[in-house]
Amino acid sequence: MDISIVIPLLNEEESLPELHAWIQRVMHANSYSYEVIFIDDGSKDRSWKVIEQLSTTDSNVRGIKFRRNYGKSPALFVGFEAASGDVVITMDADLQDSPDEIPELFRMVKDEGYDLVSGWKKKRYDPILSKNLPSKLFNATARKVSKIKLHDFNCGLKAYRNEVVKSIEVYGEMHRYIPIIAKQAGYTKIGEKPVQHQERKYGTTKFGMERFVNGFLDLLTITFMSKFGKRPMHLFGTLGSLMFLFGGGITIWLIIEKFVAIAQHLKVREVSAQPLFYIALVMTIVGVQLFLAGFLGELISRSSTERNNYLIDKKI
Repeated sequence: MDISIVIPLLNEEESLPELHAWIQRVMHANSYSYEVIFIDDGSKDRSWKVIEQLSTTDSNVRGIKFRRNYGKSPALFVGFEAASGDVVITMDADLQDSPDEIPELFRMVKDEGYDLVSGWKKKRYDPILSKNLPSKLFNATARKVSKIKLHDFNCGLKAYRNEVVKSIEVYGEMHRYIPIIAKQAGYTKIGEKPVQHQERKYGTTKFGMERFVNGFLDLLTITFMSKFGKRPMHLFGTLGSLMFLFGGGITIWLIIEKFVAIAQHLKVREVSAQPLFYIALVMTIVGVQLFLAGFLGELISRSSTERNNYLIDKKI
């Protein structure tokens, strides 16, 4: 099979028939063998009924329905598990992603050898203050941290080699960082394609402002897990040791200063009466706690069943 199209959705009953017809036109015009996998993320409207109707009239349509709303990342995860096409395309169900972009995305993966191609919505039809500006800040931060030169990490329109989606795990709200997850898994040929962004035709957006706060927290999580997930002592142990040494050094300096003052018959100020002493005490305690956190992290990591799971590219 050439293409699997994975479409997560929540309460999009109005847009589904139009989206399906659009995809069908593009697929038939290019003579692709394909499947469309709709993942209903706990919709409260008639979305699942529409998917059932589409599947009865088109054998290329498949559907997966969650009992409740889990989020976009879990929907993508089960969609990736079910996908069997050589190239896997993801897109949103709200008609803001154009199926007309699929042939070029497919070509870039199949002919140019990209592992992943991400869409870039150069011209967006979103509110500037609530979406565009925060999105630019978010993408700039993700570029800086990951060293991946993409303009739009969170674009729903992406294309992957099948091997890529079978080798990565998307959970929580990590769908924003799939290019970073793919790079960490060893898939480094990541490209970008400017894509057309459509104005929303039906319904309202399902994401609020909290997604930007969650996005930055998830970026910290994925950065930590990629660098220190299997060796937490390297981070916590280093920070803890530095804090302990600085705290201990300040304390020793204060004690020596007191002895020097006594030897010179100067007025002596009690060590415990100085603010520096309490700063040193806090640093020492925090240093010990960080060191213990790293030690406990190592114990947990060594007990993990996935501690020796590595992606092997080839064998002879």
